[in-house]
Amino acid sequence: MKISIITVVYNRAATIERAIRSVLGQSYTNIEYIIVDGASKDGTTAIIQQYKDRVHTIVCEKDNGMYDALNKGIRLATGDVVGILHADDEFANDQVLATIASRFTANVEVEAVYGDVGFVRKDQDDKIVRYYSSAIFKTKLFTWGFMPAHPTFFCYRRFFETFGYYRTDLQIAADFDLLLRFLRKHQLYAVYIPEMLVKMNMGGKSTNGLSSTLRINKEIKQILKDHQLPSSYVRLYARYFVKVWEFGRRKK
Repeated sequence: MKISIITVVYNRAATIERAIRSVLGQSYTNIEYIIVDGASKDGTTAIIQQYKDRVHTIVCEKDNGMYDALNKGIRLATGDVVGILHADDEFANDQVLATIASRFTANVEVEAVYGDVGFVRKDQDDKIVRYYSSAIFKTKLFTWGFMPAHPTFFCYRRFFETFGYYRTDLQIAADFDLLLRFLRKHQLYAVYIPEMLVKMNMGGKSTNGLSSTLRINKEIKQILKDHQLPSSYVRLYARYFVKVWEFGRRKK
């Protein structure tokens, strides 16, 4: 089974090498690695070029945002299964892709997998400050704004071709829309992996202060309306009580 990993990046010279090395250091070797760089101006491109002999496809051109770049990468992918690794993030250990592959090969009915993420602060990637577990996820929780940890979501490539790619009219919540479509609307058979698969840097698009909080909830509410699902801002903001609790958790 070939797994395609997509990394999209723009001006992340401080973190892109860590992400690249995280992919290339995996024990699982049947990997296709695709990097889509939005024509970075801070030295990111030069760092990527240092690994050109080990990265299968490198695209360096302007795009229309992160989700447009992700769609480019997925359309270039030739693997059986597709997953993403953001330029600020890294896999939790070198066995992550082997673990993911084993879940697909152990049961032919499995169509997607997801797991947990640990949030870290810049230059402190050994200290988990927030732990997001996908264990509680049920598809009915989409109407409350909950979803599995998107950076840990892997599924067969054919589902993007069948059910559609990331919406590019959304700035911050297209991942919510895609997971809602794949897991609730089309009911993919997904398996939860009860371990931390990805370490995420705090301060990304979805965790970057009040403005991102307001924006993501506005977009989620619109997504639910588009799918004719019930929701309200009361429901969406209520989930932040759970998020506060996550800061008290640590990986066991």
